[in-house]
Amino acid sequence: MKVILSVLAFAALAQAHFTMQYIWVNGQDEGQNNYIRVTPNNNPVTDVTSKDLTCNVNGLSGASVQTVSIPAGTNLTFEWHQHAQRTGEDPISGGHKGPVQVYIAKAPSTAASFDGQGTVWTKLYSSGLLNPSSQQWATDVVNTNGGKHSVVIPASLPAGEYLLRAEIIALHVAQSYPGAQFYIGCAQVKITGGGSASPPTIALPGAYKPTDPGITVNIYNNLQSYTAPGGAVWSG
Repeated sequence: MKVILSVLAFAALAQAHFTMQYIWVNGQDEGQNNYIRVTPNNNPVTDVTSKDLTCNVNGLSGASVQTVSIPAGTNLTFEWHQHAQRTGEDPISGGHKGPVQVYIAKAPSTAASFDGQGTVWTKLYSSGLLNPSSQQWATDVVNTNGGKHSVVIPASLPAGEYLLRAEIIALHVAQSYPGAQFYIGCAQVKITGGGSASPPTIALPGAYKPTDPGITVNIYNNLQSYTAPGGAVWSG
C-alpha cells in the first residue's frame, strides 16, 4: 500500500508543472502573457544542452511578442502559475523545491528578433537553499508571494533591447540526470537611460553541465548547502 501511495503521490507531483505568465513593471501588472514568449505547454526542459534551455520551447523568436519599454533601475517582477489563470491554488507545487534565477541578454538589434544564442547572458539574481534546518527554498518564498519574485534592473546597463530570462529549477527528482526540471520564461524589454557597463556573460545552453552540483543533487539527504548553476550574480 505504501508503494502504491508513493507512486500516486509522485504522479500527482509530476503533473504540477507551471509557467511564467505575468510581468510587473515597478509594481504595475502588465497583463497575462504580455511581453512574454509564451511556451506551448507547462512542461519543463530537462536537457541542459538543448536550445530550449534558452527561452523554453519555441522561445528562440519573439516576432509576435511586443517589447515593453522600461527605465534603467526598474523593479521587475515575474509571476508564475500552474495553470493559465490565477486560480488561488499554489502558484507552483510545494514539492517543486529549488532555486530561482534571473538572467539578461542584450539584443544585437531588436529583442523580438534575438534568439539568445551565444555567450550573452548575465546573471542578475539567484536564490537557492535559504534555511538548511527547515529546508526552506527560494521556491517556497515564491509560493508565499503568490508566484512572484523580483529583480532590479541595474541602472548601469546600457540602453537598448534585451531578453530577460527567469528560471526556476525544480530538484525533486534531480538525484540522477536528466532529472532536474527547468522552468523558463523570457520577456522582451527595451531599457531606456542606463549607463555603460560591460557585465560578464555566459551561454545558455553552454554554461550548465549535467554534473553541476546544482543540477544533479539529492535534496532529501540533509542538504546543508547548495550552489546554483551559472556562476556568480553580477551586482551591476
